[in-house]
Amino acid sequence: KILIRGLEFYGYHGASDEEQTVGHRFIADATLTVDTRSAGQSDDLSETVSYADIAAKILTVGTQTQYRLIEALLAHITREIFAEFPRVQQIRLCIQKLCPPMNAIVASVGVEIERTREEEEKI
Repeated sequence: KILIRGLEFYGYHGASDEEQTVGHRFIADATLTVDTRSAGQSDDLSETVSYADIAAKILTVGTQTQYRLIEALLAHITREIFAEFPRVQQIRLCIQKLCPPMNAIVASVGVEIERTREEEEKI
């Protein structure tokens, strides 16, 4: 598995118009299931998936799109990763909104999804 932990970005996702205007800090964690055996033998990046490229994709979608729901943001990122990185067979992706605007003191709120390439291809 390829892991990315604590990837932060500033985005304009939220249910309220204010959140869509002001924006928030978000943090993403990703776990990607990839067969890494050939890369382990060859020591060749082309035989695996670059975590830097995956991180760049998450940042691009997270900062250049706008959604009311984190669920929609996650779905978009997942579709993009499966489309661009054919070696990825499964994705677990969690995005949290840091210090969300609510009537409570909360460090973060978020959503986590897990999708397989097979499931996505059926949709």
